[in-house]
Amino acid sequence: MKQLLTERDLRLTKSLGQNFLHDGNQLRRIADAGEVVAANKVLEIGPGLGPLTELLVAQAGEVLAIEKDARFIPILKERFAAAKNFTLLHDDALELLKRDRRDWSAWKLVANLPYSVASPILVELAEANDCPERLVATLQMEVAQRLVATPDSDHYGLLTLLVQLRYEPRGCFKIPSSCFHPVPDVDSACVVLVRRSQMLLDHAQGRTFTRIVKRGFSQRRKMMLKLLKQDWPAVKLEAAYATLGLDAQVRAEKLSLEQFVELTRHLCS
Repeated sequence: MKQLLTERDLRLTKSLGQNFLHDGNQLRRIADAGEVVAANKVLEIGPGLGPLTELLVAQAGEVLAIEKDARFIPILKERFAAAKNFTLLHDDALELLKRDRRDWSAWKLVANLPYSVASPILVELAEANDCPERLVATLQMEVAQRLVATPDSDHYGLLTLLVQLRYEPRGCFKIPSSCFHPVPDVDSACVVLVRRSQMLLDHAQGRTFTRIVKRGFSQRRKMMLKLLKQDWPAVKLEAAYATLGLDAQVRAEKLSLEQFVELTRHLCS
């Protein structure tokens, strides 16, 4: 990888979160976590020079790679010119996901995500009407910890709930900084999330859930009931709290996903 970057006189761009994973063992662990088989369609965001892409193309029936950096497009086209199951898009993945509301339900995401946009990309996919069946993403350790967090822990918050509403965490493993080029200033991890077999809320309720969670965590140290009164009548909120047995002074970080779901159902009724 370093040789190729030197030969092409390519300098990685920090603003795009470009820290390329080059360790073969870690790349295989990520591909294995995707449980990719020939019947699968795989979405890869930020393929870079294509080391993970190579493994995915060998295993999947179809691979769609989205690369924002124009400098890598000719390299990827040249490298995978013979791969009939490979499609490459030169685009901003986050913007594409927002404007192209396609059906991702038969897809898996397997990617070393650009760290600068990893969280919004995962939320965008999780909130899609037809979200992917599996998300396998390498990202900052701090973000990975937020994705798999449990209530009343330091990392539990908005990102946790927006993703876990649709996905169950199934694993998380650390990837040493030395496995990347250039070596990042932060620790990294790969997280595995599997789509829930049954939706906890319908799409309309899901939008209300998002409003509740965003408002509840807008000021973490304040009582959630007081914050929610900005959007819902006090009488309706107090009745829901009483039915669910919630303390009027409870903060959002203390509530479980299931409690947020039940609160959403009451406020939608």
